[in-house]
Amino acid sequence: MRMRFKPYARPELLACDFHVHEPLKNAGHWHELYPRPDQPLHLELGCGKGGFMAQLAPRDRSINYLGIDITDKVLILAKRKIEAAYAEKGIPADNVRIASLDIERMRLVFAPEDTVQRIYINFCNPWSKNAGSNKHRLTHPRQLLQYRMLMPEGAEIYFKTDDDDLFRDSLGYFPAAGFEITWQTCDLHKDEPDWNIRTEHEGMFTEQGIPIKALIARKLPDSAVTWQEPKALARAAEEDEAADADTAQGKEADD
Repeated sequence: MRMRFKPYARPELLACDFHVHEPLKNAGHWHELYPRPDQPLHLELGCGKGGFMAQLAPRDRSINYLGIDITDKVLILAKRKIEAAYAEKGIPADNVRIASLDIERMRLVFAPEDTVQRIYINFCNPWSKNAGSNKHRLTHPRQLLQYRMLMPEGAEIYFKTDDDDLFRDSLGYFPAAGFEITWQTCDLHKDEPDWNIRTEHEGMFTEQGIPIKALIARKLPDSAVTWQEPKALARAAEEDEAADADTAQGKEADD
């Protein structure tokens, strides 16, 4: 169900100390938004209502956290949940930031200097498998290559989903984009690791009897990337065909 417009969302976010008001101006300077800029930065893509970040960020203030989602009407719920979590512990929300951003256009908002040591992707939209839609998946190689520019070698992506097709396809996406899958499971709660934080969606799917799929992927050197943009491959094929045609014409002229 589509979430209704919330007229109070923007003013309340602009009054929030840990909301990034103008994210488009921060490329190359994201670390500077935190009081302790030398700490590792962990990023949640599609933080939604903030249930995951509200549990994660207050636990370890030696890490800086950034949660992004595309719309204020969702982010306002994350703001309130995170705010409440820090207030309950009686600590300032100084190691967390939230921002309204389009994940598919991250390269316009981040620079290689904005180093990210870990990325969380929890229950993203699985999209249709057809060629026009699957490129929007947050684990599609087209997206993973964007994340790579922020990640040093050895940095990790933690991914969880309820969707069988998305998980199966992602097992191919990550290696193609130069990531090694170091751990995976098709039933996360069967032998649940200590690091897992259950999200709202996770609880809902579990109650429905849907097993949670999860993996951890580690960034490999750039030489490990094998995926190429289909349009680039098509252009290369056209150029090869044109070159072959020119060669053939040259031979005919010589004869």
